[in-house]
Amino acid sequence: MSTGSHTLTDTGLRTVIEPAPAWQLVNLRELWQFRELLGILIWRDVKVRYKQTLLGAAWAVLQPALMMVVFTIFFARAAQVPTGDWPYPVFVYAGLLPWLFFSNSVSHAAQSVVNSERLITKVYFPRLAIPFASVGAAVVDFCVALVLLLILMACYGIVPSVNMLLVPIVMACLLLAATGVGTLLAALNVKYRDVRYISPFLLQVWMFATPSIYLSLEAGGGSRLGPWLALNPLVPLVSTFRAAVLGGEVAWPGLLLSAAACGLLFIVGCVYFRHVEDGFSDII
Repeated sequence: MSTGSHTLTDTGLRTVIEPAPAWQLVNLRELWQFRELLGILIWRDVKVRYKQTLLGAAWAVLQPALMMVVFTIFFARAAQVPTGDWPYPVFVYAGLLPWLFFSNSVSHAAQSVVNSERLITKVYFPRLAIPFASVGAAVVDFCVALVLLLILMACYGIVPSVNMLLVPIVMACLLLAATGVGTLLAALNVKYRDVRYISPFLLQVWMFATPSIYLSLEAGGGSRLGPWLALNPLVPLVSTFRAAVLGGEVAWPGLLLSAAACGLLFIVGCVYFRHVEDGFSDII
């Protein structure tokens, strides 16, 4: 297993210590060995997030629900934003749900390493487990908030189609993208504390560049910003999630390109994190 800048290899009778490569991806075997710790960290993040709150885990539902109400009032009625054949409340909630999963995952993962200073400086474990746990806690929030979407669909008489099978695929892509971006920001935040101030602003801009509250480009909501928005890998993912749960046409080329981009984000984030993690204890 990896310890600092070395790799321990168990040969049965002896343990061989070898220098670890300067650039390396995820050590899946090591993470599997520490899977119980990863589960504990996920549960810790869930409990800390709602500690000393009156409503507890209900905030996982209230956050997208309140945003849905605000956008319904100001965009559906005042701005008359087109939503196709879907009622605006369920339309915007179906878009906000995957976006908030991504946004919350990235924002919490970006601060995770700095917030775990005492743990990092006292004991060895795979450092990637810390940002991974923050993303895992966001998965719990997503599952709780998904219940309200199903209730809204039932209230508006929307029957799920076979496209619902695409939801796990879309969520897997979002999971890769959120983990990659969050892990990259977590590593950068150790050395450059400006990240904590920049990341909320970037996520806010990224939200309005993602079709969470308006029609996607594939659905006919094109504009002069179309070529720039097409560079956003979350555009096909949010659009596909909405089409999967509400029923609609899936833009397969965009989805495949987005999946590839999410994989690339994951690789870049993890490789950079592994490259600089040896210095965390000295800097943090």
